[in-house]
Amino acid sequence: MDIALDNTFSISKVQIIVEKQVFLWYYREQCKKQADLQKGTHFGKVLVMVFSSLVFLWIFLPITIIGHFLMKENYRNIFLLLASLIFYSWGEPVYVLLMICSIFVNWMLGILMDKLKSKKRIILFIAVLVNLMALGYFKYFNFLIEIVNNCFNQNIEMKELALPIGISFFTFQALSYIIDLYYGKYEVQKNILNVALYISFFPQLIAGPIVQYKDINNQLNHRVLNVSNMAEGVRRFIYGLSKKVLVSNVLAKCVDAIYQLEYADVSCQLAWIAAIFYSLQIYYDFSGYSDMAIGLGKIFGFDFKENFQYPYISSSIQEFWQRWHISLGTWFKEYVYIPLGGNRKGKFRTYTNLAIVFFITGLWHGAGYTFVLWGMYHGVFSIIERLGLKKFLDKHKWFSHIYTLILVNFGWVLFRAENVIEAGVFIKHMLMPWKFNQTSVVWQQLLGNRTILVAFIGVVGCGLIQSVNSNLNKRWRNSYLEIICCGIMMIFCIAALASNTYNPFIYFRF
Repeated sequence: MDIALDNTFSISKVQIIVEKQVFLWYYREQCKKQADLQKGTHFGKVLVMVFSSLVFLWIFLPITIIGHFLMKENYRNIFLLLASLIFYSWGEPVYVLLMICSIFVNWMLGILMDKLKSKKRIILFIAVLVNLMALGYFKYFNFLIEIVNNCFNQNIEMKELALPIGISFFTFQALSYIIDLYYGKYEVQKNILNVALYISFFPQLIAGPIVQYKDINNQLNHRVLNVSNMAEGVRRFIYGLSKKVLVSNVLAKCVDAIYQLEYADVSCQLAWIAAIFYSLQIYYDFSGYSDMAIGLGKIFGFDFKENFQYPYISSSIQEFWQRWHISLGTWFKEYVYIPLGGNRKGKFRTYTNLAIVFFITGLWHGAGYTFVLWGMYHGVFSIIERLGLKKFLDKHKWFSHIYTLILVNFGWVLFRAENVIEAGVFIKHMLMPWKFNQTSVVWQQLLGNRTILVAFIGVVGCGLIQSVNSNLNKRWRNSYLEIICCGIMMIFCIAALASNTYNPFIYFRF
């Protein structure tokens, strides 16, 4: 009798429970795809050892630090070179041959450039062509085939190419060495081991920053190891690891879950959550890797330049690119924008040069339409600001900050989406709350209190505190309280990684 009277309620309750379990099952299945990230990250056929893995933290890094410290000074570069090659060849040894080939070719072309000064321009052309051909084949071959197939209604078969991790980074560093050598900014490096270490040095190999040879030329043979620098390096590494593991990874789980939903279930609220959280995710991930690279560099006696300067406090797109991925912006400015003429040949030429640079910037990040559109999107607003909008923004600071944050957020939707259609869907849902306000997904299940807390910390820590009170930062740095906090953060990072936490690597396309 009781069952009959409450039949409707029971069926409804069971249906809710089943739907919830199906959703959680689907979500767990998606997360399992990242299970191999604890020992490294697998993309296609390439497995890379990431800094936020226990293999790196417990085995590779301690052995490398101790070995480098105990090694005689004359053999330290050789030791670091071997360690870097082992690091790169961790999952797919065959691709280390590509890097070794790149090292040898660029070193040999540098020697020829020094010997055959009358042929410098030809040698430079060959060097640029060889480097770009290698990069283009592995990174853009299939993308070009896709364009040809779409434009000319062809059916050319694509190749199964696994993208060598970090190929964009070490190719740009090799080009930097050759181009600056051509302009006589330093003497040719006759020791191939130094060139090899510069190109393959593991701290900045897979996620930057892009280091120019002129900045570490003297450090290759003349660097000082001391406790102070090592302590600063450890401090910086812990901050970077914490950004990655404790902030970025937590937000990434929520972002990926939203992007895996059916479009009909993505409400305006969820679309905005995904956009904002991804903005925080990529900043803390990318700046975290840069912090770890800079910290590791200091541990081994190298000084790398800063790569991020709180870009989300920018008041224009131009300023954003002065603060975001600084090493990439500097590279394109010195080796593309200025050689094209920069701003020296009139306004139209300046805007054309900017458009070219931002187009290449987008393409550098990945072989896909979304990356190209993302680069051009930033280029368009950079040009609009130069046309006069920047003067208005300078007079209205609060508006300029909001304007920049909104534009950057929409840009990251393009960057994150798998394709243009997905990007369009998310942007449409963000802009039309009256139409997309219903969803069968309970958003609290995707976020949770921990994710909300981490997001709040992420917002506060990406420049808000630093811009409000700079004296607080000075008092905090190297204080006993900071040392204690660093120790606690390191314990939390190890605990999170040991529990097989979600640990994506988003630079496989670079």
